[in-house]
Amino acid sequence: YVTPTFAGCRLITMDYRGRGRSDWADDQTYTIPIEAHDALALLDHLEIARAAIVGTSRGGLIAMLLAATAKERLLGVALNDIGPILEQAGLDHIASFVGLPPPWATLDEAAHALSQTPGFQNVPSERWQQEAAKRYKKAPHGGLILQYDPRLRDAVLGAGVDTQMTFWPLFAALHDLPTALIRGVNSNILSKATADEMTAQHPNLVRAEVPDRGHVPFLDEPAATQTLLTWREWITAKSI
Repeated sequence: YVTPTFAGCRLITMDYRGRGRSDWADDQTYTIPIEAHDALALLDHLEIARAAIVGTSRGGLIAMLLAATAKERLLGVALNDIGPILEQAGLDHIASFVGLPPPWATLDEAAHALSQTPGFQNVPSERWQQEAAKRYKKAPHGGLILQYDPRLRDAVLGAGVDTQMTFWPLFAALHDLPTALIRGVNSNILSKATADEMTAQHPNLVRAEVPDRGHVPFLDEPAATQTLLTWREWITAKSI
């Protein structure tokens, strides 16, 4: 979704272990530290010394950990609707579907159900079709199955348990990096209060509040794209 925003840049999208086209792994390895190590291993494999990271949801938690443990590999971090505190209402919503067998018979039915996601308005139907196809695929004998390892349920839900205690110090590692924060105005994961505190702690942070979006913005909204462009310019200026 962010490709037009980064025209002229090399954009790499990573399927973490257990997601998309990546292999499923031992469920004991579905942890933020191991997934952060996977990201560094990919950079090494591609012979990329430093990169700017757009971290959506869990990806943002991974980005904050990388800032604290491997800052020399980062040019900057953009956080998409994620911060050091995860709101319980959002975790409860995620728990209502993540890792569970999809109850719909077709991708069209799944797309319609996704269009009812709390906090989202004025989203083209094509976008929900794309979202459904990212999450689910047709089962060999009818119905739908997940596009990711169902065992990720425990890992994803477990990420919220320690976040309030551990991620504020990791967020502090971003303070001397070009940082952007994009938040859905209706987000049930990232509260305005947390976003305001992030802005206070990182006064140079560039921020967008995206209307008609919950968790997470698609990053093609005007407020999001403008913030990402500003962030990109900041990284370019710092690198010169």
